[in-house]
Amino acid sequence: MVNEMVAKLTSVCWDKCITSTPGNKFSSSESACLSNCAQRYMDLTVIIMKRVQSMQ
Repeated sequence: MVNEMVAKLTSVCWDKCITSTPGNKFSSSESACLSNCAQRYMDLTVIIMKRVQSMQ
């Protein structure tokens, strides 16, 4: 499950944040976007897991 989440997170955030061909380093805006995207994705995953657990 963790591997699936990391793969999905990578795909979603990469497509959203990396708008040009990456070089040796990410730009500051790309880094910030990736960090924010990953945090939001993790927050949403926790909310969904809690909601599913409360339904059982």
